[in-house]
Amino acid sequence: MEDNEAVNDDLNFDNRIQLEDLKKAVESIKVELRKVIIGQDNFVELLIVALLADGHVLIEGVPGIAKTVTAKLFAKVLKTEFSRIQFTPDLMPSDVLGTSVLNMKSSEFEFKKGPIFSNIVLIDEINRAPAKTQAALFETMEERQATIDGFTYKFDNPFMVLATQNPIEQEGTYALPEAQLDRFIFKIKVDYPSLEDEVKIIASHHERKGEKPQTLINAILNTASLEDYKSKTQAILVEEKIIKYIAEIVSKTRNHPHLYLGGSPRASIAILNTAKAFAAISGRDFVIPEDVKKSLNPVLNHRIILTPEREMEGMTTENVIEMIVQSVEVPR
Repeated sequence: MEDNEAVNDDLNFDNRIQLEDLKKAVESIKVELRKVIIGQDNFVELLIVALLADGHVLIEGVPGIAKTVTAKLFAKVLKTEFSRIQFTPDLMPSDVLGTSVLNMKSSEFEFKKGPIFSNIVLIDEINRAPAKTQAALFETMEERQATIDGFTYKFDNPFMVLATQNPIEQEGTYALPEAQLDRFIFKIKVDYPSLEDEVKIIASHHERKGEKPQTLINAILNTASLEDYKSKTQAILVEEKIIKYIAEIVSKTRNHPHLYLGGSPRASIAILNTAKAFAAISGRDFVIPEDVKKSLNPVLNHRIILTPEREMEGMTTENVIEMIVQSVEVPR
């Protein structure tokens, strides 16, 4: 009897990292966004995970499924600055980063910051701008800074880019290069809502009677709390066998017969960081294989490329990821 009690005492361990506040805050964010965003729980959860993992998100979906609204409300919930940039074929890098303007009084050039200098930046239809404008985002996304006219300007924390693209309408669009896609921690594919959810969406819109969605949403997190939660997420425990599990999965993407291009080490690090975030929002201070599996599709689906033969057969990147997961032994 005493032995059983001793075992139970051992099992009732406390987390090394206090995650109760983080878990409650995540639940509160979900509740707030559900006031307006219906049937997109997975989308919202992935946005929160990407934020905790300090990553940027590419959102792909047809027009009219609340991609832009969700991004706006997400910024409102975080009590941070928000800016929106509509990418167009004639958009110049200076329209995004800013430009130096001559001050007639002082006869000196002053730098006027562009809309990228914000906390949550929504880039609508990122694939509509030419390559040189997309290239202007490389440094900002990776280094959290912009270099203009020889001067480097640091961004405030948090800094997160949410970029949308339409997978259907390809006229006047430019494919994002692999190097740029690799800068996004996730590519989230947003689908049409179910019939049941669509009924709720229409009813909710009717009941608001023209009231703007932003007025219904309250701020949950401030910058200080968010930075604290990010540091706690980084401290989540990851065992060596979990790290090996991630490495084996990503390694298999590089020599898989159905894939033309596999994942890079940056993909492995992204899986690690998002697995930590999934653990944190679950209230756990250690990563389990299930956290890794949840991270795979959004992290890898824009980083791996199918061979032309498999693409013509209708195979998807998700199919190949599932094959790879089934072929790698799950750590115990």
